Amino acid sequence: MYSKTIIIAEAGVNHNGSIDMAKKLIDAAAESGVDYVKFQIWKTEEILAQNAPKAKYQIENDGQSSQYEMAKRLELSFDDYKKLKEHCEKVGVGFLATPDDYPSLDFLTDNLKQSIVKVGSGEVTNIPFLKRIGKKGVEVILSTGMSSLGEVEKAYQTLLTNGAKRVSILHCTSSYPAPFETLNLYAIQTLKSAFKTRVGYSDHTQGTEASVAAVALGAEIIEKHFTLDKNLPGPDHKASIEPRELLLLVKQIRNIELGLMGSGLKEIQNIEIETKAVVTKSIYLRENINKGEIISEDKMLFMRPVDEIPVQLFEHVVNRKALNNILAGKPLKWRDIDFS
Repeated sequence: MYSKTIIIAEAGVNHNGSIDMAKKLIDAAAESGVDYVKFQIWKTEEILAQNAPKAKYQIENDGQSSQYEMAKRLELSFDDYKKLKEHCEKVGVGFLATPDDYPSLDFLTDNLKQSIVKVGSGEVTNIPFLKRIGKKGVEVILSTGMSSLGEVEKAYQTLLTNGAKRVSILHCTSSYPAPFETLNLYAIQTLKSAFKTRVGYSDHTQGTEASVAAVALGAEIIEKHFTLDKNLPGPDHKASIEPRELLLLVKQIRNIELGLMGSGLKEIQNIEIETKAVVTKSIYLRENINKGEIISEDKMLFMRPVDEIPVQLFEHVVNRKALNNILAGKPLKWRDIDFS
């Protein structure tokens, strides 16, 4: 049954620590027609030890500085996020954020009054944090990269039992970019079956096709990293799509939604009736047939347009006698056939 896919443009840290660039990302997201633009919000000293190592992709894309130094460079202030939410409201796109620590969570729910909180894959096993999120009584969208089904279940139940209003689950592969052979998209259906909740896909591939395939497999939420320019310095730009691709992604998803609107029954569509009348065939005669002669298959032609006896009734008329003389090239008529 058709349902509108929620599309989240993941700006993440692709603002490079600039509120002006963040606003440009919001503008691009709004112009593409997505439902939300999402950022990540943290206090570096709350989430990273100063000697925390970088992931391989972070080193490749952002150089050899420490993860702490990188995070500090990309960090925006709470006041910045207040302004970004206001900018989202101004241009008509929803604001979302992923909090990585207690102060950021409290700011989002208590100060910005966010009714939906996105939880990153790295927090699936952070049970104290999930309990605190649940107690906020908000709706939660939970990414589940790097997680087993059992870990997802514990996180899901922790959020709900502590008061989360609703928990949606996003399947994903936490690699940047994620190779296609690692996507395991059928896990979307596994999660839907296991949890009977809204399930989506957080897409870390290059390109748009994985998101489109996920929608066809039942994903109801799509989250996709995007950037103003893939060549900008920073950890996530290369695994993101640019505004023109984001616009294409939205169009592709909305088209796939239309393609999923049918009943699921295999039946003739109204739009096909006229075409069927033009391309289906009737039984014609290859040669003259005299009265009393057998109308054998080798004397038949199957030709367009459909006439009195369509080809699917072939078995009812083959090898019967002709009641009349019939000219070659003419369609066979019921009155010409002996059924006695």
